[in-house]
Amino acid sequence: MRKEHDFLGELEVPDDVYYGVQTLRAMENFCITGQRVDSDFVQAMAKVKKAAALANMSTGRMPEDVGKLLVAVTDEIIAGKLLDQFPVDPIQGGAGTSFNMNMNEVMCNRALEMSGKPKGSYDIISPNNHGNMAQSTNDTFPTAIKVCLSFKSKKLIAALDRLATELEKKAKEFADIVKMGRTHLQDAVPITLGQEMGSYASSIRRGISRIEHAISEIHVMNMGGTAVGTGLNAEPEYIKKVAEILSEVTGETYRTADNMIDATNNTDGFADVSAAMKNTALVLIKMANDFRLMASGPRCGFYELKLPMRQPGSSIMPGKVNPVIAEVLNQTCYQVIGNDLAVTFGVENGQFELNVMEPVMAFNMFNSMNYLTNAVNGFVDKLLINLQPNVEQCQYWIDRSVGIVTALLPHVGYENAAMLAKEAYNSGRPIREVILEKGLLTKEKLDVILSPKAMTTPGIVG
Repeated sequence: MRKEHDFLGELEVPDDVYYGVQTLRAMENFCITGQRVDSDFVQAMAKVKKAAALANMSTGRMPEDVGKLLVAVTDEIIAGKLLDQFPVDPIQGGAGTSFNMNMNEVMCNRALEMSGKPKGSYDIISPNNHGNMAQSTNDTFPTAIKVCLSFKSKKLIAALDRLATELEKKAKEFADIVKMGRTHLQDAVPITLGQEMGSYASSIRRGISRIEHAISEIHVMNMGGTAVGTGLNAEPEYIKKVAEILSEVTGETYRTADNMIDATNNTDGFADVSAAMKNTALVLIKMANDFRLMASGPRCGFYELKLPMRQPGSSIMPGKVNPVIAEVLNQTCYQVIGNDLAVTFGVENGQFELNVMEPVMAFNMFNSMNYLTNAVNGFVDKLLINLQPNVEQCQYWIDRSVGIVTALLPHVGYENAAMLAKEAYNSGRPIREVILEKGLLTKEKLDVILSPKAMTTPGIVG
């Protein structure tokens, strides 16, 4: 054990860990989720700290020997090392100070070890004086959130792009399969299964654009604003340099906010990101529910789609198979919607110069991105790729539907069409049979009017 102290007193720290006294206090105080800070967030914070150290060296404020050691440690963390040294709970009081200091302590103790000095020798390399130079939790923490969200969004967008692309393939594959359209859960007019798949793809593409726009808007940062956005203890040259260097470190363009006080106390950009995910989740729920309904049965439902069989569906009913992949996508999306509410409450609950609720915002946004990415990839891999149409059943419903009478309106008028529909409903006979019996149209003309192409494309045929 080694002894470390802060202004609250002294604690014993296991000598085989790189974190220190402030991390220990956080471990004692915040036992909330039973989880650790997301590893992507750890690496994002390391990128922010690397940029800060390099910027401080460029101004001459950070001693070169110390700065190079700190940069070397951040490079290790970015490469995936030392990730077990960040044990703090992701939901924590203090606006993220515990995580910021956890990072500062790990950086400095590892740097001390690299230089042959004992851990805890903070008179040589200090978490507050060196690790946190020209910084505050209030600028490093939100900046790291933005870096992490941008990183995670690439995986989510890639997953959504896979989904849209596969739906577009199905749109072409199913282009000639005519089925009944439905509104109000009632028979409407025909549509092709390909058209339905294309509509789902279009909605997913819109979700991608929504997320991309929200992410692009959070590449504005308040690094150098320090505690309240005024820039106390940060030189103007540092503020300029840290934005340039962070852009180099991340490979993305980050710029300093025009008003860093605003950027420090307002977090509405996070509400936009969370809302973009929520709105995309709503679209995914609609799609998953449609798939479940179209696959319902197989004997007593629509059964227009054949979903891949993934597991037995019942502990009591032999032979039952459930649409589990669509169901789990739904449940994931419900969680994302719940996460968005937590983010919303966090965003509105800032006071004066800081929003202290950023940890819960980060936790929920990161989870939403992780969950959606996994669920969407699972939907593509385990359901969509091997999805099969039930062509015979689609035709069966078309043949028995009265909804196709709508195509006759330009030819027989609304009153006659309504009469034909009523008689078909009451007699249970196919609408074609009733039309031919009444002699309103010839079989040849009826075949043209009620052809799949005529019923599922714009215009009036015949």
